[in-house]
Parts: sequence; structure tokens; C-alpha cells
Amino acid sequence: MVNEDPNLEERDGIPEPESALPADPSISAHPSVSIHPSVSAYPSSSAHPSTLAQPSGLAHPSIPGTEDLSVIKVSKRRWAVVLVFSCYSMCNAFQWIQYGSINNIFMNFYGVSAFAIDWLSMCYMLTYIPLLLPVAWLLEKFGLRTIALTGSALNCLGAWVKLGSLKPHLFPVTILGQVICSVAQVFILGMPSRIASVWFGANEVSTACSIAVFGNQLGIAIGFLVPPVLVPNIEDQDKLAYHISIMFYIIGGVATLLFILVAILFKEKPKHPPSRAQSLSYALASPDASYLSSIVRLFKNLNFVLLVITYGLNTGAFYALSTLLNRMVILHYPGEEVNAGRIGLTIVISGMLGAVISGIWLDRSKAYKETTLVVYIMTLVGMVVYTLTLNLGHLWVVFITAGTLGFFMTGYLPLGFEFAVELTYPESEGMSSGLLNVSAQVFGIIFTVSQGQIIDNYGTMPGNIFLCVFLTLGAALTAFIKADLRRQKANKETPENKLQEEEEEESNTSKAPTTVSEENL
Repeated sequence: MVNEDPNLEERDGIPEPESALPADPSISAHPSVSIHPSVSAYPSSSAHPSTLAQPSGLAHPSIPGTEDLSVIKVSKRRWAVVLVFSCYSMCNAFQWIQYGSINNIFMNFYGVSAFAIDWLSMCYMLTYIPLLLPVAWLLEKFGLRTIALTGSALNCLGAWVKLGSLKPHLFPVTILGQVICSVAQVFILGMPSRIASVWFGANEVSTACSIAVFGNQLGIAIGFLVPPVLVPNIEDQDKLAYHISIMFYIIGGVATLLFILVAILFKEKPKHPPSRAQSLSYALASPDASYLSSIVRLFKNLNFVLLVITYGLNTGAFYALSTLLNRMVILHYPGEEVNAGRIGLTIVISGMLGAVISGIWLDRSKAYKETTLVVYIMTLVGMVVYTLTLNLGHLWVVFITAGTLGFFMTGYLPLGFEFAVELTYPESEGMSSGLLNVSAQVFGIIFTVSQGQIIDNYGTMPGNIFLCVFLTLGAALTAFIKADLRRQKANKETPENKLQEEEEEESNTSKAPTTVSEENL
């Protein structure tokens, strides 16, 4: 039986002799290969836990420089890979929200409107939409390492460009730096589920995806917390420029260090596939596969289309809430810029906890549909409570309700990624995640612009009710998604089960004529 225990890590050793195939004439000497994703693509035989026996007792020699698909092992490097990715994703997410968390301060420094500062956040969403398909193609063409290096390099470049914008008349330079960082984000957002599938075992993928998403959320949390502390609300333009430069220098240094770590630690893929589903994905991969046909197949998958819509509604609401949080809090609690950042921090930290808990729960229960629906409904409930309590005049109440909302709203993000991979296996994880993110960016722009205008003209409560309506729609659509867990079916399909089914079919076929012959005699 092929070993896919996630606790078994790569190590050198001498394999034990392989067990021979049963001498059954009904068993073909060729591997049982099926093009259906749920059918094993390996020889139907028993073997040493780390080595799959080949037909006729002959082992195929491994080709140097290629992975051995017959061995299922997880690599010790997998944790380093996911952690370094999580860190540079964190750095990029910080740069997304660093302007929005002190919206009023940057308005005064550059002499621009609140809407102009909002666009520094929304440019992340806008850039992603046209660049998704080219970057997804690059991911399939050149692999994880090239995409990781490109993303971290652009993130580093954008951070240093912003240092040229420390004068009030240099707002276009800060826009340029932010746009470069937004392009880097396109090389980052679609990778969590791909890294989890390529590097982690079947019982670790959801946890690994949560850790990868965890970094992005941590960056948003730090982006809410640190800028209000480093950049105080003061009138002196020179002192304000000095404080802004400190923040820009820190993030530039961190981005540079992370780029170096990516270059050293981030590898393309492990020597051996970490799960049966990933091994089967390698076996079914075709260099001639049509890129557009993959997109067409995804959009023909009704369950995935529903998930794309519902994920976009939830995550778009989160983007709008994060971008406009400073404005909403300042309207009800003037002068509380630092506490506005802390409320954002509370939302994201509680969401990170929710993401990790949901990832561990999915690895244990595999209840993707049920968990996603419950979390979505609780997100709606949290948003309603937050809307009703924001204007009560008690900041401690806002902290509690915002934290509860964040636990479910942000905790939903890795659920969507992993559910999409289950519904679309064996299609590319980068493509399914990318389409989810495109939906999130589109709804994020629509919600941010619309809610911002509603808040300016009618107040915060109508603006938040606007988000509640769309979260209600998302929860209703989630209920219609069927739990077609294709990757789980592939992982459960074992060579021994396949062999047993074939033997039973052969046995049933041969018994019928024998019985008839005896009755006739």
C-alpha cells in the first residue's frame, strides 16, 4: 500500500524488498490507469510502504532529476516554504492597508481627498483583475519558485519607490510605488492552495493553506496597528514627512530581507509527491493541455461558479470594511485614529484565529460545505451586530463586535480556497484560487466605492446595511453548493481497492455461465 502519512518525512534509507504480485491470470501486467480524477493512476499492487511494486515484480528505475511518482512522502522543507511565503505575503498586505489605516493623516499630508487615498487601497483590487490570467499562465509555465521570486522582488521594489514620495507634491510617486506593490500581489494571492497541494500531505493541506493565508491577514493586522503609532497626526509637514519616512524605511528593509530568504529557501517542489492526489495530478498533467479549455471547464462547473460569487461577496465586504474602517470610526469617535487601527487589528487577529481553527477542523472532518455555510451565516450575524453597535458611543463594545465579525469573516478566506480545490480537482489550484480572487477584487471595488459614497451622504449605518444585504445573498447561494469533494475521492482511492474491485468483477463474470452449464447438465 502506498504510504501517504503526513508524519513520514523524506529521509535516506534502504528500502525493503518489494512484495510480488499475486499470480492471478485475471490481473493485467500493465498499470491500471484511468483518466477520471478519482481513479488511481498507479500499478494495482502491494508494496513496501514507501515504494510501489511494479508489475511482474520489476521496479522501474528512477530517472535522475525527476520526482518518483510511486513514492508518497512529505518533505521537511515544506514548513520553511510555507513560512517564508507567509512572511512576504504579510509584507505585501501591510503595504495594502498602510494608507487606509491613517486615511486622514495622508489626506492632510498630500492635500488630496479621502477618495484619492481610498484608491491607494483599491488599486490592489483593480490591478489584479486584468493580470490574473497572465500570471496564472506563468505559474503553470514556470512554476512556484519563479512566481515567488517575481512577487517578492516587485514587493521589494514598490517599497523602495515609496521613499521618493516624502514631499506633499509627490503623491504620484507614492501611487507608482503602490501600483508596483499591487502587481506583486497578483503573484501572491493565488499561491496558498497551490503551495499546500504541492508540498503537504492529504491530512495537512487545509492547515497549510490556513497558514499561508495567515500571513496575509497578519500583514493587514500590522497595517492597522503600526502606522497610527509610527505616524502621529501632527500639523508640521517636515516632522510628518520624517515619521512617514521611518515607516517606509522599515518596510523597505523587511521586504529586501524577505526577497533574499525567498531566493535561498523557496524551492519548486519536493522530490516526492506528498499525497496520492498530487501524484495523480502529476501523472495526469499534459504539456499539451489547453489553458483556455481549463477555464471553460471551471465555468461549466456550477458548484464552483456559485462559490466564486459567494466568495467574492464575502471577501469584497471584508476589503470594503478594512478600507473604510478609519473613516467610520473617526465619524463616531473623533481623534481616535489609534483605536481605529486597534479595532482593525482586532478584526484581523480574531480572523487569523478563525482561519487556523477552520483549517484544522477541515483536515479532521472534511466537512467543507457544512463548515463554509455555518461560517458564512455567522459572518452575516456578526455584520448585523457590528452595524447596530458602532454608533452606541462605547468603543469597548465596538472592539467586541468587530472581533466577533472578524473571527468569521476573515476566517472564511482559507475555507473558500480549499473548497474550490475540492470542487475543481484536478484543475490547477492557481487558476481556481485566481478566479476566486478576481471575484473578490471586483466586488471589493464595487463595495468600497458604493459604501464610501453612502457613508459620505447618509452615514455609517446605511453603508453597513448595504454590506449586510449582499452577505445575506451570499449565505443563501452557499446553501445551493453541492459538496462534490473530488480531491478527497482521489485520496481515498487505493490501489488495493481498485484491484479488489477488478477481481470481484472478473469473479462475477465467470460465475454466471458456470451456473447455467450445471443447470443444463
